[in-house]
Amino acid sequence: MADKFDLVIIGGGPAGYEAAIEAAGKGMRTALVESRELGGTCLNRGCIPTKTILHSAQLYARMQTAEALGIHADGIACDMAKIQSRKDEVLGQLRGGIAMLMKKNKVTVYQGRGTIQNPHQILVTAPRKADYQTAEEQEIKAADSLEQTVLQTDYILIATGSVPAVPPIPGSGLHDVQSSDGLLESDRLYPRLTIVGGGVIGMEFASIYSALGCSVTVIEFLDRILANMDKEISQNLKMILKKRGVDIHTSAKVEQITEQEDGSLVCHYTEKDEAKSVVSDGILIATGRRANTEGLLAGGMELAMDRGRIVVDEYGRTSEPNIYAAGDVTPGIQLAHAATAQGLNAVAHMVYLKEADISRPFDAPFRADLIPGCVYTNPEIGCIGLTQDEAKTAGIRVITKKYPMSANGKSLLSGQERGFIKVVAQEDTHRILGAQMMCARATDMISEFGTAIVNGLTLEQMAAVVRPHPTFCEGISEAVRA
Repeated sequence: MADKFDLVIIGGGPAGYEAAIEAAGKGMRTALVESRELGGTCLNRGCIPTKTILHSAQLYARMQTAEALGIHADGIACDMAKIQSRKDEVLGQLRGGIAMLMKKNKVTVYQGRGTIQNPHQILVTAPRKADYQTAEEQEIKAADSLEQTVLQTDYILIATGSVPAVPPIPGSGLHDVQSSDGLLESDRLYPRLTIVGGGVIGMEFASIYSALGCSVTVIEFLDRILANMDKEISQNLKMILKKRGVDIHTSAKVEQITEQEDGSLVCHYTEKDEAKSVVSDGILIATGRRANTEGLLAGGMELAMDRGRIVVDEYGRTSEPNIYAAGDVTPGIQLAHAATAQGLNAVAHMVYLKEADISRPFDAPFRADLIPGCVYTNPEIGCIGLTQDEAKTAGIRVITKKYPMSANGKSLLSGQERGFIKVVAQEDTHRILGAQMMCARATDMISEFGTAIVNGLTLEQMAAVVRPHPTFCEGISEAVRA
């Protein structure tokens, strides 16, 4: 007999577990299928471990300059094994919290790989023995030690996330050539690290390793780092990282990776038609992530795809009306908070259909088209809405306001690097259309502009708010008044 549910969610990351809690709270009998750890990529191999390690690295770097603040300390050293141990403690605590939430909200959790057999049936395949703790052990034992469970459901939500995308670079399989997943698990601190890819992942690891005193080289194929963000942010971050000793090469193509007799790695690349190379102890390939859809669909099951990602409509529905998808497995921005919003919007639409009240239009609870982008470098970067260039391309006449954070009291007293806040507003109405921030606490403050855009606030309305002194957020007042 199959277990029967209103909703089965495949994937226990930010899209999946948040949607499970919401659905259960709306009275839906809900199951969550996860083949690895609860929390998904964000908690286990992405946002949380990266920022935990980055916190330690930035504290270490700060201590190197503490004498300028009147603090004298000797024998300061970093221990990567202990940094990793603390990271694991943080992850364990957060995973435990999610498990408690599943139990509290009466969400049934199935440990195993979910395969969609048809639009209303999922086959969960898992090891029989509960003591197979890791995904690697599960893969090894799966061939001869499986148990299978059939789940019947009205709706399915696919939230299987993404995995690192490694391009076919000759030599990418050599030892110490890592993806972000591998580097986040490594106790080894590479004295020399080459990073292939100058996007968000690459820049955060460049910040970590440079803060820990390592030599870092970045090789980016496009003409600038963080190419999808405001040009001024890219230029400023490049200047700051270069000042810290990070060697950045843009418009450069990696050709191959080779190994020397002493075990070191050589990354061969072409820059402006000139062959170059850099020697390092480790290489991080940070060229993006691809949708995790392997084994998701049984033979005969098909969903509309776009370059490997599952196509969805504005409600999160796939080409099968009762199957939804959210997060990295779909086209669009790959961020944890975007995944959560998409998952919650999908559940809201399911509830709307179940109520069968066609007299009212569906109102999604979240603006999933307005997602803040954050980069946890030092200084932090936060962006939302339109940039000046994007507005120009769209034919929208805008004005921009900019405030240098070097004039901000909190920035000065805390010894922050150069930074700025830039605001884009409609020329005639002064309504806020976007903002780009590069300063301390930018990732915390960017939501103030998200609130402004969603509610149609103007520069003058934002300027009317009294913000406390001395704070970083005073810079917002100065920016909108500028």
